[in-house]
Amino acid sequence: MRRRTFITATASTALLGALPTHTAFAASGLVLRLPAPTGPHRVGTTTLQLTDRNRTDPWNNAPTRELMTTIYYPASTTRGYQLAPHLTPAAAAVFQGLDAGLLHPELPAAGVDWAATTTHSYAGAPALAVRRPVLLYSPGGADPRMIGTVVAEDLASHGYVVVTVDHPGETSEVDFPGRPPRVIEITPEVQTDPVLNRTMMTTRFADLHFVLDQLELLAAGRHPDAALPRGLDRALDLRRVGVYGHSAGGATAAWTMHEDHRIKAAANLEGYLDLADGTLYPIAEHGTRKPVLLAGTDGFHDARFERTWSALLSHGGPVRRTQLRRANHWIFTDYAAFAPQLVAAGLTTSAERTKLVGDHPHAVPAVRALVRSFFDRALRGH
Repeated sequence: MRRRTFITATASTALLGALPTHTAFAASGLVLRLPAPTGPHRVGTTTLQLTDRNRTDPWNNAPTRELMTTIYYPASTTRGYQLAPHLTPAAAAVFQGLDAGLLHPELPAAGVDWAATTTHSYAGAPALAVRRPVLLYSPGGADPRMIGTVVAEDLASHGYVVVTVDHPGETSEVDFPGRPPRVIEITPEVQTDPVLNRTMMTTRFADLHFVLDQLELLAAGRHPDAALPRGLDRALDLRRVGVYGHSAGGATAAWTMHEDHRIKAAANLEGYLDLADGTLYPIAEHGTRKPVLLAGTDGFHDARFERTWSALLSHGGPVRRTQLRRANHWIFTDYAAFAPQLVAAGLTTSAERTKLVGDHPHAVPAVRALVRSFFDRALRGH
């Protein structure tokens, strides 16, 4: 979670209060494109709002913990259904002034129509009613779940059901239907204060546990949301569950798998395995018998990775470590697809691209193949 931009942005609380929440910025500028999925299946998608009535929210003191998720899945048909937007208009309005230029100074503060990008997933399309492995995705600190769309769509096109999860309060913006987006609320001290840092991570773990509980209800036909796509309940194989995440999300994935027996494999995409006070996560301290992928980059490598990842590797077991060359931290996100387009349009420099994602010549295919091949072996046995 070495997030200089995260610290800068959360320190600018006055700017957060000035951001628009209802009205989008003027729709103009470059329209960014997401790469098409490579698998044989068309992809359907739906959003699912969840409320955990057994937890209070640690960041705004609400009596319940509310989450937003997006589910991607192989569709039985897409005829008559529309492609889903990458960001909703309300989320794009906040993204324009917060993520672009502030959280990520490598992104242009103007010149991009963030609301115009569409995914390759069809909203509400019926699911192919065949049991599929289920993957949970946790984004990095401050990043929204939608920045993991490139990998999630590709996994779904290859026969996975992927559930991406926001962690409200620490996510840059979360668009709850019928209300203004909830904007990041935590302060820079969460990076260094042992109590706040532990609260952040244990909240993330609890979020994923709760999402998996809700998927069990859905698979059993007992989830209260009756508007979910047809066949989705029969597409969930909860005997084969994996979890992956980027940065703080990678740390979340590793620790959640260690604590939840339902999760069979975890991919940690460049997340540290300790808390702010240096305490190792239980998985790093004790090891694991479940498959783990530790994926890093040569542009973001540091001593903390060496210490915490080596601790896990020292126990042996099915733990694989790999490093992408000519890469930087956000290569694991949609920015790997967006950065070259921004450079080509003259909105970002080559140096800024390298600082954000590196200059790997095949960034998107490399990350997609890395994650998919890991879960193919761990959950499908091939």
